[in-house]
Amino acid sequence: MENVRLYNGVDMPQLGFGVFQIKDYSECERSVIDALASGYRSIDTAQFYQNEEAVGSGLAMSDVPREDIFLTTKIWPSDYGEEKTHDAVLGSLNRLGTDYLDLVLLHQPFGDYFGAWRALEKLYRQGVIRAIGISNFYPGRYQDFVHFVDVKPMVNQVEAHVFYQQEALQKVMEPYGTVLEAWGPLAQGNHDFFNHSDIKAIGDKYGKSNSQVGLRFLLQLGYVVIPKTTHKERMDENFDVFDFELSDEDMAKLKGLDTGQPNQAPHWDPERVKYILSR
Repeated sequence: MENVRLYNGVDMPQLGFGVFQIKDYSECERSVIDALASGYRSIDTAQFYQNEEAVGSGLAMSDVPREDIFLTTKIWPSDYGEEKTHDAVLGSLNRLGTDYLDLVLLHQPFGDYFGAWRALEKLYRQGVIRAIGISNFYPGRYQDFVHFVDVKPMVNQVEAHVFYQQEALQKVMEPYGTVLEAWGPLAQGNHDFFNHSDIKAIGDKYGKSNSQVGLRFLLQLGYVVIPKTTHKERMDENFDVFDFELSDEDMAKLKGLDTGQPNQAPHWDPERVKYILSR
C-alpha cells in the first residue's frame, strides 16, 4: 500500500474502499470486513449513505486495529452550521464506534459551509479529527472557499476518472496543498468503461484489467482513489495495482480519453443544487 502525505503531516492511504449505496446493514458490514481482509486500510463513508453503524460494526469485527485504519465520513448540508456540524460529527463518532476520525469532509458546496468549516476547524484543533476537507467543490467554489478559511482543506473529494480527469481543479488546488480524492474512479461503468477497447489494449500489455488500468492511471496522477464493490474478488482485483507502472506513452493515451464532462449533472447546475438541498 502506498500513502500520500497530507500537508499537515498525516499519511493517508492512496487506495481506499468506498461504501456508497451499500445500504443493507449485513452487506455493508461484510463488505468492510472483506475489504480490510483484502488489505485496504482506508474506509470512506458518509452520514448521507446511512450506513455508518454498519461500517462501525465491520471495523469492530475485523482483526485490524483501529489505529491502522484511516476512517473518513462526510457531513451533509442539512447539518451545516457551527453548532449543528459539531453535533453531527459527534453523532458520526457514536455511530462508527470510535473516539476520533481520520478525515471529515463537507459533502457538498452549498448551505452554511463556512459555519460548518469553523466547527471542523475547532474539532481538528482539539484532536478529535486528524484531517479536514471538502467534497464536490469545483474550481471557482474551491478558490472562494480557501480565500476565507483559516485551515485550508487537506482533501477535496470529487468525481474523477479517465473520462473526467479534473486537471483544471488539480492545478487550482496544488498551491494550497489540497489532495484530490477521486470518487467514482471506475466511471461508475459509464462510457463502457469495463470493456473500453483503448483501455483494454493498454491493460493487455501489463496483464491487467480495465479497472486496474483506470485506478493505476489516477494513482500516477497523484490522486487518492476509493473504488466501491461488494464482491470480494473485485476488491482483490482493485487492490492489485501497485506492482506495475504505466508508461509515459500509455499515460498520454489515457489522458486523451478525457471528455471534460461529469457523468451526472454538474454541481453548478441549478437543478442539481435544488435536488441536493432538498435531501
